[in-house]
Amino acid sequence: MTRYGRNVAVTFLALFLLSLGVSTQTAQALNWMDLLLRGAQIIQISNISDQEEVALGAQIDQRLRQQVKISDNPQANELVKAIGAELVPYCDRPQLTYRFQVVEDPEINAFATLGGYVYVNTGTIAAADNRAQLAAVIAHEIGHIAGRHSLEQMKQAAIAEGILSLVGADRNELVRLGTAIGITLPRSREDEFDADRRGLFNLARAGYAPQAMPKFMAKLANNSMVDLNFLSTHPPVPDRIAFLNQLIQENNLQGSKGLDDTTYQQTWRNFQTGDRQKTPRGSKLRLRLW
Repeated sequence: MTRYGRNVAVTFLALFLLSLGVSTQTAQALNWMDLLLRGAQIIQISNISDQEEVALGAQIDQRLRQQVKISDNPQANELVKAIGAELVPYCDRPQLTYRFQVVEDPEINAFATLGGYVYVNTGTIAAADNRAQLAAVIAHEIGHIAGRHSLEQMKQAAIAEGILSLVGADRNELVRLGTAIGITLPRSREDEFDADRRGLFNLARAGYAPQAMPKFMAKLANNSMVDLNFLSTHPPVPDRIAFLNQLIQENNLQGSKGLDDTTYQQTWRNFQTGDRQKTPRGSKLRLRLW
């Protein structure tokens, strides 16, 4: 390679690595050609096929199920699966095979991992006023899957940890990152807004009341029993509520399914399963939203 060609390649590599978020120190510590090859491998993480994503999601699900307690309550699982089945045909990636599971945990939370795996805490089922609000939570999680947000987070986490040759090197590392992202790592501001948008349109297309999504957020934000400090890395809740209400108004989103408060509350309010106890008076619930 000529000196001119090498300079052009180095300049291109520098811009390429900056776009990935690789620091100058990291770039200087490794051979530039090696970085170019490894950077291309990192890109592959967010460009894997649906089949590869589902296979990886299945492995992450196996590890997640070792860290959370999946509910064996047939009614709760049927409720979440039935709502999921109503939403999937109207989501942005209906070709995936989605799996909806209930986690025995009083915290108000739900999460998802790649390949179509969605998890909803029993605390979320109890906190919802109606079926539409629970559907809003599930639609939001489907939105994360539709937006391939976990894959992007895995790419960024791999870069941050310096695992630049992750793809094809150690699948266990991918599973480890995916598990951490599913349970503990907060989503980015952009991902939350995108999942809100995708979920809201999914909700409305399935016939559910779209207003249920911002109303549930507002209810939780106004609940003194919910610890919102956890949301410091999320978009501010009022911003998300305003964003959703604007989308509803501008797109004239309508729907009325799932608003029977009385029937839902008689069945699911203060829902408990297994040996979980009610949250002690005065304690707060940690809220991921969602």
